[in-house]
Amino acid sequence: MKSIKIRNIFIACVAAATVSSCAKKLDLYPQNDLTPATTYSTAAGYKSVLAKVYGGLASTGNTGPAGSSDIQGLDEGSQSPFIRGFFNCQELPTDEAVVAWNDQTIKDFHGLKWSSSDPFLLGMYARPIYNITISNEYLRESTDDKLASRGITGAEATDIKNSVAEVRFLRAFNYWVMLDLFGKSTFITEENAIGTDLPKEISRKDLFDYIESELLDIESKMAAAKTAEYGRVDQASAWALLARLYLNAEVYTGTARAADALTYAEKVITAGYELQPEYARLFMADNETQKNEFIFAITCDGLRTQSYGNTTFFVHCASGDDHSDFGVSGGWYGYRATSALSAKFSDPTGGTDKRARFTTSKYGTGASQIVINDISDFNNGVHVNKYRNIRSDGNPVSDTKRDFADIDFPVFRLSEMYLVYAEAQLRGGGGSAAKALEYLNKIRYRAYGQSYGPGNVGELKTADLSLQLVLDERARELYWEGHRRTDLIRYGLLTTGTYLWPWKGGVASGTGVDAKYNIYPVPASNITANPNLTQNTGY
Repeated sequence: MKSIKIRNIFIACVAAATVSSCAKKLDLYPQNDLTPATTYSTAAGYKSVLAKVYGGLASTGNTGPAGSSDIQGLDEGSQSPFIRGFFNCQELPTDEAVVAWNDQTIKDFHGLKWSSSDPFLLGMYARPIYNITISNEYLRESTDDKLASRGITGAEATDIKNSVAEVRFLRAFNYWVMLDLFGKSTFITEENAIGTDLPKEISRKDLFDYIESELLDIESKMAAAKTAEYGRVDQASAWALLARLYLNAEVYTGTARAADALTYAEKVITAGYELQPEYARLFMADNETQKNEFIFAITCDGLRTQSYGNTTFFVHCASGDDHSDFGVSGGWYGYRATSALSAKFSDPTGGTDKRARFTTSKYGTGASQIVINDISDFNNGVHVNKYRNIRSDGNPVSDTKRDFADIDFPVFRLSEMYLVYAEAQLRGGGGSAAKALEYLNKIRYRAYGQSYGPGNVGELKTADLSLQLVLDERARELYWEGHRRTDLIRYGLLTTGTYLWPWKGGVASGTGVDAKYNIYPVPASNITANPNLTQNTGY
């Protein structure tokens, strides 16, 4: 596939692809700022729109960090970004994150008490639908007839045709986000012309089937695994999303698909990816050099994709006076983890798990700093130093003011596929217990510094294999990467009283909550704007 250098395209250059909407009409068909006749008149125009399809996951508008926002009527830094919004939905309701701020309803997430009027949920519903709308437009304009009518032929036409499967994947990925968070979605494809009837709603089961059918259809049409330019999706991306989809199939549809999860995880595992030796480098400013482990990463650049809602958020929100340790110019004194997460790294044998990227050193040491007596006090809690806007090679980052981060956000990593295989095997999906153990120990071997140390500290034995072990290992390996809420729901632990963590349900010692919080409500304003939509039970 010919490279279009996704990482190096200025997102601000793709204003031709902009779709505008307002907060009161987020569920209506957005209108184009420019006509297809001008936007898609050249192959370069297609390239800019393709960059925008990818860029909707990293940026919030065309003149970032703020201005010309894709989604009007919401805070561009905190409510309309994809990465920050996804993090809030996936991590804040769990043991992995709490926030000190009192911005509007943000504290309701860890308290598991949000409502259909929540502005952060309004933004999180709007962002995937916006991304899907851009994808649909690109697909409508990429037919053979449209290309021929514009005189786009030869290699340029071939590149555009090849990109269609990529865009269909990105649309499927955004629909998966809707499936997981809201359990249903506004449903639009390239067949729905802009400005016609209001969009229909698609149920969770039907949306699952649609995503599955799209991924199965495009997997053979995408670039072969590990051949696409870094930052673009390929065949392995489709396999990875299928593995994740199938692992959660029982939650989504009521029917377990462990065997399919294992099959597609193994497809990725055997495609030639490798675990990188140092865990910490996976989350540094030059983590594109760790691409052999990344199946797909959202590229973020301190100069070209400036936003307060991509990985820039991770390094600022988790730091305070110690912001230099995070590689940024200032701390936001906001997010940290609970002691329930840090406790999962305790090793009675004295081994050191290098994935435990935590610190309370700038605020003293000991239990008084780890225990959160007051959620509003940033000094309380486990500070997460996982993402650092510092290059491993010692060179300066692209934004020399250190306001915006260069860290790419890993959507799919090889280690996740190892964990999917192990869990699917334990859930009766076939495969080999010996292989599951091998994959888990590969992760553990890196975690302990490419050596288990004296007495094989950290190495798992066959007798150790259990679903609980896999869940805990997922927490240790994947924390702050947007998995925890989905994992706890799959294990029946998010809302129940079976597993408690500090301030779950708004209680210091933790408490169970209503099961309705296993799914987010459809924003009330979307239902008002579109009577075709229905509300989730309990809201």
